[in-house]
Amino acid sequence: GHVQLLPPQNVTLLSKDFAMILTWAPGEGYPPDVTYTVRYESQDRLDKWMKVPHCKNIPRSFCNLTCALSSFYVKVRARVKAVWGRSQSPWVKSQFKDYYSDVELAPPVLTLDVRENSIHVSASFPLPACVENLTWKYDLNLWEAGSEDKKKYEGYFRKDTVTINTTALRGNYCFSARALYESINLKHSEFSQPVCVLLNNKG
Repeated sequence: GHVQLLPPQNVTLLSKDFAMILTWAPGEGYPPDVTYTVRYESQDRLDKWMKVPHCKNIPRSFCNLTCALSSFYVKVRARVKAVWGRSQSPWVKSQFKDYYSDVELAPPVLTLDVRENSIHVSASFPLPACVENLTWKYDLNLWEAGSEDKKKYEGYFRKDTVTINTTALRGNYCFSARALYESINLKHSEFSQPVCVLLNNKG
């Protein structure tokens, strides 16, 4: 007879760092070489469970669904089952989420290019390829180290570079940015860790 595997536990669809990821924990008493298979359905086609080719018989306990989704504007949920030899667990479903309104943003990574009288700042996000075309933006803050007074540069598109004239800036200046996304309401990430540079340091 086949051992009935217990279902996977804590099945959660979460949106993190621009990605939609299904996570779960092994059920009780799972053998070490158990594998998992994931499917998803979208709210506009209920009971049509779509296969996720890169999450079939996988040993890990998460599946990145972002680029498998047919639409970023429709709520989806996923389900997972455990497989071991010829034994299978029941499927366990997650809650519904949609990428567009639930996406959680990670802070951008700043690149600073210091030139003679200017500094060029660009922000990159670690985006899944399939969401490259959505309208991501960022806000940039600039301030002198130790000061509370921040100069704000707002609403730049992701690929834009912000050019700042540094002729009048002397001393240690810091930059920090956050990612923005306009869905049903405006969402933004935390600000990135400050990156500081010494400008026009004479002598």
